[in-house]
Amino acid sequence: MTSTSVASVPASAANSSPTQLKTEEDVYKLLDRFVELGGNFIDTANIYGKGRAETMIGNWLSKKNRDDVVIASKVRFRMSDKPNDIGLSRRHIMQSVEESLKRLQTDYIDLYQAHMWDSATPIEETFRAFDDLVRCGKIRYIGVSNLNGWRLQKVVDTIKYAGMNPVVSLQIYDSFVKSWLDYH
Repeated sequence: MTSTSVASVPASAANSSPTQLKTEEDVYKLLDRFVELGGNFIDTANIYGKGRAETMIGNWLSKKNRDDVVIASKVRFRMSDKPNDIGLSRRHIMQSVEESLKRLQTDYIDLYQAHMWDSATPIEETFRAFDDLVRCGKIRYIGVSNLNGWRLQKVVDTIKYAGMNPVVSLQIYDSFVKSWLDYH
């Protein structure tokens, strides 16, 4: 595993309040300024704006050097009314990563994360899909978001036992107003 230097972590600019960012051009200006100040880690998710955040980031990214930024995205939540378009099943992960890659206009995602626990899908199925995506080069690293301690340990143990690529990050919801940890 190689080391990646991350300057800072913004919230997805494209998912900001409409009163803050009125146009896609505003998003580009914010991202340009972020990179100008030394930032290089852009976090988004397929669910943010039902794909619109990834699309705007992709449009911006298409005019930049891809190697200058670290792109993180997430998968889990419902993207349409189709019955299989939700969760962390292999089918949904594989379909979602292809759609995210298209929207982001890149051939790989640096950090692809399970956005939240999915009790309807076996852990092995979820993380074998992530592992296969690492092995074929569509994602570089696997992460999780919004998992409490015992679930994270269950994931880590399952991955280790199966010899899969490890989880390298945990992202939790936290703000000055309310912490995700307050719920668990």
